[in-house]
Amino acid sequence: MSATVVAEHVAPARRVSVARSYRFELVKLVSQWRIRLLVLACWVAPALFVAGVSRQSTLPSDTLFGRWMHATGWAGPLVMLGFAGSWALPLLTSLVAGDVFAAEDRLGTWRHLLVAVRSPARIFVAKALASLTVILVLVAGLAGSSAAGGLVAVGDQPLVGLDGHLLAPGDAAGRVLLAWLVALAPTLALAAIGLLGSVALGRSSMGLLLPVLVALAMQVAQMLPLPVAVRLALPGYAFIAWNGLFTSPAQLAPLLTAVAVSLAWALLATALAHLLFVRRDFTNPAYDGSGRRAFTFGVLPLAALTAVTVGAVAAATPSTGSGIEQDKVQKSLATVFAHLYRQQTEQLHRPAVTEAQLRTSAACTKSDGQAAQEGAGNDWRCVVSWHLPGVAVTGTAVYQLDITSDGRFVADGDGPKEVNGYFLVRTSTGDAPNPLWQFDGNVELLDTH
Repeated sequence: MSATVVAEHVAPARRVSVARSYRFELVKLVSQWRIRLLVLACWVAPALFVAGVSRQSTLPSDTLFGRWMHATGWAGPLVMLGFAGSWALPLLTSLVAGDVFAAEDRLGTWRHLLVAVRSPARIFVAKALASLTVILVLVAGLAGSSAAGGLVAVGDQPLVGLDGHLLAPGDAAGRVLLAWLVALAPTLALAAIGLLGSVALGRSSMGLLLPVLVALAMQVAQMLPLPVAVRLALPGYAFIAWNGLFTSPAQLAPLLTAVAVSLAWALLATALAHLLFVRRDFTNPAYDGSGRRAFTFGVLPLAALTAVTVGAVAAATPSTGSGIEQDKVQKSLATVFAHLYRQQTEQLHRPAVTEAQLRTSAACTKSDGQAAQEGAGNDWRCVVSWHLPGVAVTGTAVYQLDITSDGRFVADGDGPKEVNGYFLVRTSTGDAPNPLWQFDGNVELLDTH
């Protein structure tokens, strides 16, 4: 029988389906000791950390919601979210997505994988989906473990929002879940950047470090006095924008903008990584990426997207400058004070009063009026005024404000002592500092009016 006749009876090789390739890539990832260790750490360490800190006499009051970790178990997952957005999530995306393609370059296994799957496009989809699955499992572990640790250590108590109003346990749980879902958007953007770096830079360690470096650069940018439009055009702002969920009404405009920007980055970076991958030369076993192609297909398109986003945000809103303006600061401070004053009144067993009866207002100046009355800084000084029913004299209290460039502020009471000084009050969860002594607030940077 001739070779031609034999060849006619051999069934043609079929391409492996995406589902089978995905299962194969997922098993490869999970079989790595590094990934297993990350899963274990994300599902155990946050619970131990939150429970341990909640039992300490000193709380991380410099961290958003850290001062409430004694009062409610829902503060713990928010403290963990703040830490995760700065360090944990960028590192996790680097270790998973940033190495998923580079590992094949180091091991020299592309030839075997291509022979088995017979489709670079399917290989890319399978690897991207497998890395996404692992990242979602890790994020779910961080969120669920930290919430469990807080609830076990402290309990299902109401949470004080960033405008001072109390969130019922059910409402707090829903908003905590939404906050973690919002953080998924920038996490996906960093994961896509990791895929792009892993494809474009090959075995180079720079591809593995790229998501961490990009996240660090965006953190530095958020600390600079940048205009609002530039700040919202960076996907890292979504790690901050969830703060707006804990005000009433919720500050949705900057949050939705930040999520949309993050998803746009994720889609663009993934598309660029796919384009580079299907066009690469798999016949060269010494392939180690191309810096020029990485710049052309990576840096330039993302920079163009940022420029377009800055223009779109600037055109959609009249907000200019830092977004931290005198009237916004005064309105935010007065709102927080009014809510917390009612809470203090209840804790001290005084006659109940409503916000409408208090008619709270605030007068704030920056640098004693010697500088422009806008922008971040620790030189804001405010006088809060309020009225009590049946009392002719207007009550006043002085606060020193430290406002960061992202709009978060810490108000520190500066008298009178019986109003905003340090003293302990008895609450349902035990003795706690006077709620009007020090508290957090949030200034909405985007002008939506």
